[in-house]
Amino acid sequence: MQDATGYSILITGGGSGLGAGIAQYMADKGARVTISGRRVEKLEEVAAQIGPACAICVGDVANAGDRARMVKTAVAHGDGLQGLANVAGNMLRGPITELDPDAVLNLMNINVVAGMALTGLATPHLEKRGGAVLFIGSVHTRRAFPGASPYAATKGAVETLSQVLAAELGPKGIRVNCLLPGAVPTEINVRAGIASSAAENLARLQSMTAEHPLGRIGTPQDIAEAADYLMRAEWTTGTSVVVDGGLALGVTNK
Repeated sequence: MQDATGYSILITGGGSGLGAGIAQYMADKGARVTISGRRVEKLEEVAAQIGPACAICVGDVANAGDRARMVKTAVAHGDGLQGLANVAGNMLRGPITELDPDAVLNLMNINVVAGMALTGLATPHLEKRGGAVLFIGSVHTRRAFPGASPYAATKGAVETLSQVLAAELGPKGIRVNCLLPGAVPTEINVRAGIASSAAENLARLQSMTAEHPLGRIGTPQDIAEAADYLMRAEWTTGTSVVVDGGLALGVTNK
């Protein structure tokens, strides 16, 4: 494993949920983290909790100029760049008969294209440090949830992208992996209108507890533990790791 002390990582979507959890976990191990996102107040809250090891960059990962600033900020804060965690993303659900193609294309841009482009910008810096790239997939590619076709399609693309980039960037000494979370309460469902509040979203996910062989839904820390491994493990690349408490197994007690 690469040493966590001084490990410089850029985490998109770092103002809440999985991104904030990964930032806190890696900073606690000694990493220098740069978090990005669109909401300055959320980024500042996370940075205040982490302390001087955390820098922020306000911006939209779907914007080319903002992506360039994110990389520049991370390189300056960490004296180089060793890791990139493409966590930022959005959710879109609905019946296939009612989907807006423009909305689906926008989702694809945010969930897939933006991370692809950011990885390209980060590659010269990651190559210097024998770095790693992490993409966030989803259990939606392991278990079908009706109505989630747009989101599942983007996550399937992300998983394939990570494998191709692992082959492409391996000769540069860069590892690329994909992490597939299961039911973890974050803001994504609230932003998408699937739940009206954090409390409703938590209750919705907790109603799936019986479908988890381990008997509970996940937490951001569960995901952060796996993310840390995939960022620092030196002989792991091109793999997809499912972290879902067994949800993808399709267990039912009915």
